[in-house]
Amino acid sequence: MNPLKSVTGTIVLGFVVALIVILILGTGAFSLWSAMTWLHVLAGVIWIGLLYYFNFIQVPAAAEALADSDGPGPAAINKYVAPRALFWFRWGALATWLTGAATLEAGPFGLMNAFTFSPGVEIIGLGAWLGTIMLFNVWVLIWPNQKKILGIVEASAEEITKGKFVALMASRTNTFLSIPMLMCMVGQGHGLPF
Repeated sequence: MNPLKSVTGTIVLGFVVALIVILILGTGAFSLWSAMTWLHVLAGVIWIGLLYYFNFIQVPAAAEALADSDGPGPAAINKYVAPRALFWFRWGALATWLTGAATLEAGPFGLMNAFTFSPGVEIIGLGAWLGTIMLFNVWVLIWPNQKKILGIVEASAEEITKGKFVALMASRTNTFLSIPMLMCMVGQGHGLPF
């Protein structure tokens, strides 16, 4: 029984190995802040990784497939890949935001301190606000419009055309916002000179 033959088995194996590393190399003291930070980074890698996949790979590839009159078209991506990727994308976004809020609250910064830009936490606060805007874009702009584009919900040709534009602009907005957001998240914890 090879756990690498399934996604679930692979994920479980990753967590088991992480726990073994903690048991062997850890200090023995449990830190909620450290645990939440780790989960936040893990969820963030899923979310932002998929954001970059959509913007750097899938959208340009689907456009090329659509323009190629002799090719297979984008149907396979839209039918099989996009719905699965969007599932992980939107829930990764929510998990990232929730674990980020828990990390702020459990750690030295404080959730309300970050969101109100209290002295000393302005950088992480800006990162939290950028992440919040990005979460809004995922759930309010990207996902509802992707459901129209992919035929998950019924929509007219005009609604689909508009939905493509709105979803693309929200996704591109999230892509450019992710760059300063990541700088703020890493900068606050690692003393980058801002």
